Amino acid sequence: MSRKGIHIERLTKRYGSGDTAFLALKDVNMHVAPGEVVGLIGPSGSGKSTLLKCLGAVIDPTSGRMTLGDTVIYDDGWQVPDLRALRRDQIGFVFQAPYLIQFLDATDNVALLPMLAGVPNDEARRRALELLTALDVQHRATAMPSQLSGGEQQRVAIARGLVNRPPVILADEPTAPLDSQRAMAVIRILNDMARRLETAIIVVTHDEKIIPTFKRIYHIRDGVTHEEAGEGRGFE
Repeated sequence: MSRKGIHIERLTKRYGSGDTAFLALKDVNMHVAPGEVVGLIGPSGSGKSTLLKCLGAVIDPTSGRMTLGDTVIYDDGWQVPDLRALRRDQIGFVFQAPYLIQFLDATDNVALLPMLAGVPNDEARRRALELLTALDVQHRATAMPSQLSGGEQQRVAIARGLVNRPPVILADEPTAPLDSQRAMAVIRILNDMARRLETAIIVVTHDEKIIPTFKRIYHIRDGVTHEEAGEGRGFE
């Protein structure tokens, strides 16, 4: 799949029907280029989670169009035959909590996803160790999740999101549980990995510490997005 980021046009999501219908998203437009990290911010109930779930093929939009690379994945209906494979191979997820599997070490937590996609075990582990090295946690490769610090767990979770080399990463409050120093380290890593792997990254956040790092920000309120230039400080 060509790495041309993700492009969203007139995306809507309606819950209910008739008099009880509620538009959670209203003609949302968004573009995130390869190698770019953008922020998605807005108050609780504004539509952030709904938008992220639509982008992640977790829930069905009502209408609109989404293009991933050169491939139209949604056009008033899903255009791909296997949404599970789409989520596994083309979309990476990083959550507020790491959600690591407690009985697997750091390497196997990262390698599991490519293994499930049919990558041979040795190659999957090689990829995992390469990413753990890039994220400076290779010295914890055989550690179990309970032995990792919060910052180390989040780096392992980022490696897991990147291991299948997806063209897009959706990061949902990835710095919320972290102190200022670790939060800035995580967002710096996301910027670095976006550039290295030409991945488009969307970061949903309320974290005032990291908002000044974005070069572009999408504000969402009442299901409507508005784009503005960010400060983009500190990641040149």
